[in-house]
Amino acid sequence: MIDPHHLRLIEALVFASAEPVSERSMAERLPEGVDLAQLLSELEAHYATRGFNLVRRGNGWAFRTAPELAEALKVERTLERKLSRAAVETLAIIAYHQPVTRADIEEIRGVALSKGTLDTLFAAGWVTPKGRRRTPGRPLTWGTAEGFLDHFGLASLDDLPGVKELEAAGLLDSRAAAGAYGNRAVEGDRLVDTGFEEEDQQLDLLDDEDVLGIGQ
Repeated sequence: MIDPHHLRLIEALVFASAEPVSERSMAERLPEGVDLAQLLSELEAHYATRGFNLVRRGNGWAFRTAPELAEALKVERTLERKLSRAAVETLAIIAYHQPVTRADIEEIRGVALSKGTLDTLFAAGWVTPKGRRRTPGRPLTWGTAEGFLDHFGLASLDDLPGVKELEAAGLLDSRAAAGAYGNRAVEGDRLVDTGFEEEDQQLDLLDDEDVLGIGQ
């Protein structure tokens, strides 16, 4: 039987946090043996028909406005500076190929990558260092951060659009589908990594001093 106090506690934790709350953080607030999954399922169902829903974002949970109400809540504002084309392409490459190094990104794009591009994406909370590859020079690798999933409304990276979806939206032409994704092969309508599997097993965890090497 669900304890109403535990239910309210989890509800308050998520409501009070500006960022998605991890299940580990929730569990630390609950007595040992409490079924956290059952509590989350109960809250998720309770808010499913409300103005905001309880949703999973990566490894955490957050309250977000119900999708069908988004249009009614729109407010016209002056747009901030958009991401450059290089930043958008770099973010897409990282999302679909991660973990990748700067050299990987440059090879896929076919042009050199300015230091500021990765800095911008890092500052936005969309990419994060994933470790150093055990190859000469130990280059820093990059992957998406939790903020990427939250900003783009994804529960996990498995929700990234596949090839057919990108083509239908006009975001991918036949040439791109044929080879612009480098080591990503088409399997059904999904993109599957075929070139970095071995390298993924050869990553060193970041040392404290590595965190400051953003532009590497």
